[in-house]
Amino acid sequence: MEDDVKLDISEIFYSIQGESTWAGVPTVFIRLAGCNLNCSWCDTVYAQKPEGKYYSISELINIISKYSVRVVEITGGEPMLQAGANILMKKLIENGYRVLLETNGTIPLKNTPPGVIKIMDIKCPSSGMHEKTLWENLQYLNPFNDEIKFVIADRNDYEFAVKMIEEKKLHICCRAILFSPILDRLPPHELAHWILKDRLNVRLQLQLHKIIWGNNVRGV
Repeated sequence: MEDDVKLDISEIFYSIQGESTWAGVPTVFIRLAGCNLNCSWCDTVYAQKPEGKYYSISELINIISKYSVRVVEITGGEPMLQAGANILMKKLIENGYRVLLETNGTIPLKNTPPGVIKIMDIKCPSSGMHEKTLWENLQYLNPFNDEIKFVIADRNDYEFAVKMIEEKKLHICCRAILFSPILDRLPPHELAHWILKDRLNVRLQLQLHKIIWGNNVRGV
C-alpha cells in the first residue's frame, strides 16, 4: 500500500518559510536525505548522505498533522532521488496540504503530482554543478505556480543567470525567478544594484530564516 512506502528522512521541523514567494509563511519541512550534487556553498551538507531514518508516509502525515498548519515543503538533499517522494506529495495533497517542492533541477520532474508547487534551482558556476541542470524539466514547470531560483555568489554567477533567463526564455516557464545571494560572499545591496541597473524582472530573495535565527537554527 502507498501509505506503507518508506522514505529516508534527514529531519522534520516547523519554521517560517525563508525562501521563494512563500517566504514568511509558517511551514512544516520534511527534509529527505541524500543528494546527487556537491555544491561548493551547500548549507545543508548533513543532508547529502543517506540517514537510514525511515518513516512511512502514514507516519509522516501523522507527525506533521500535530503542527496544525497547511503548508508543507519537501526538500533535501535532493528529494526527487527517492522514488517515494512523488507518492508522499500526492498523499499530502489528498489530505488538504499545500505542497512545495524544493529541487535542484537535475532529476526528472515529469511525474510530479499535479498541484505541487515546484521551486527549481538552476545551478550557477560557483556551485561547481552548473553543467548538471536537466533542461527538459523546464517543460514540466507550471507558469502560473512554479518558481526558478538562482543562488548567486559573484558577478560571474549573475551574468550566467541573466544569460540563462534570455536563452531559455525562463519568464515563460514560471511564475517567478528568484535571485538569492550567498550572504557571506555577495552583499545583498550589491546584487540589488545589479538587478536595478539592468532592470531585470526578477525577485531578490534573502534567506529570511537566517536573518531571524542565524545559520544554524532551522526553526522551532
